[in-house]
Amino acid sequence: MTRQPFAAWAIGAALIAAIATSWAQSGDHRMISPADLKWADVPSLPPGAKLAVIEGPMSEAVPFTVRIKVPANYRIPSHWHPAVERVTVLSGTFHMGLGDKLDMQKSMPVVAGGMMILQPKTPHFAWTSEETVVQLHGTGPWGVTYVNPADDPRAK
Repeated sequence: MTRQPFAAWAIGAALIAAIATSWAQSGDHRMISPADLKWADVPSLPPGAKLAVIEGPMSEAVPFTVRIKVPANYRIPSHWHPAVERVTVLSGTFHMGLGDKLDMQKSMPVVAGGMMILQPKTPHFAWTSEETVVQLHGTGPWGVTYVNPADDPRAK
């Protein structure tokens, strides 16, 4: 064994240790367990959806992460968002489709571990056949605009 590979390894290990130490000491470092989540109703989605904010707020131009839990046989009418939407399915199956109207035949099932990335103002819809939990992350400000304003639960 030559000294150069060992020296490179030692420098790399010291750098990793320094980075890990700085992360652990950072005031922004957080570890969150599922028991820490506080679930609340989501006024911008049809009744039955629950939201847990992990980081945010979604109303400001900062990164956010939330989880959304929806029951079986749940429907989200066609809508769009002002920013890129990144959704990871954590449990269940989230059926998602593109278009101006919810059409279950034109959707794709996304199972746990799958992800969807949609560009701003892309009309899309979703539905479930079982309880499903997704994690949504992006950069705010965030919003939901329904293609058909009559579908907006905030207007009812």
